[in-house]
Amino acid sequence: MIRPQLPLNALRAFEAAARHLNFTRAALELCVSQAALSHQIRSLEDRLQVSLFHRLPRGVALTDEGAALYPVLTESFDRIAIALDRHTGGGFREVLTVGVVGTFATGWLLPRLADFEAAHPDIELRVQTHNNRIDLAGEGLDFAIRFGDGDWQGQDCAPILDAPFAPACAPAVARRLRALADLARVPLLRSYRNDEWPRWLQAAGVSGVEARGPVFDSSLTLASAAATGNGVALLPLRMFEQELAEGRLVQPFAQSLSLGQYWLTRLRSRPEREPMRRFRVWLEAEGTRV
Repeated sequence: MIRPQLPLNALRAFEAAARHLNFTRAALELCVSQAALSHQIRSLEDRLQVSLFHRLPRGVALTDEGAALYPVLTESFDRIAIALDRHTGGGFREVLTVGVVGTFATGWLLPRLADFEAAHPDIELRVQTHNNRIDLAGEGLDFAIRFGDGDWQGQDCAPILDAPFAPACAPAVARRLRALADLARVPLLRSYRNDEWPRWLQAAGVSGVEARGPVFDSSLTLASAAATGNGVALLPLRMFEQELAEGRLVQPFAQSLSLGQYWLTRLRSRPEREPMRRFRVWLEAEGTRV
């Protein structure tokens, strides 16, 4: 098959201009004059016989044709960059991109990453953190590690480990909590999952206590708020062993409750490549260690 010669300079000029929506900033990025960049884009428009930009008094806007071309080019350039990165240093490395809920990343995964890299030097792991809400397809991820019940439509889900929730707070706050009923006297810090405190209070046999504290979007911010004395947080304590060991957080009551597990998930429509399989096997093995 004979492929037409691609106008790579013109395509790169268009991609930069579409990303900035400004010819001057795009020209600065590419280290060319604005006139040269405009000429490249004009030549591409002439070749395609369509207008890619609306020229406005201030800046530019993509036409429908430009808006359709831009994501195709962005994905293509990204894939080229990844392919080149695999060969950096003279050896081939597989790239594995994993989205990880922030609590799990800092409390469990990061301390173990050196072991994975030592055992699999040919895999380049790229970690992106999230707050448990993630789009595997939209973000181009091989895997996502998230917390929940393992029921995500269209995805294969493998359990990694359980991390029961229990109250945690600063030592000064803990000294005010002599009995479970004392929880009514302090703010109960909440996550966006509003059933956590009610379920824990019911399991602990506590009545007459309502969670009315501020709401946070992750366990990391919850833990920080608790450590600075803002109230009591309900946390997966296995993810905060360092804070507990250092005394920044204490567990005032022993009652714990499983509210879900951490899972490794991937799209069923995306085949499991060999580096994905090796990461999954390593992660599952690490999760069984005490």
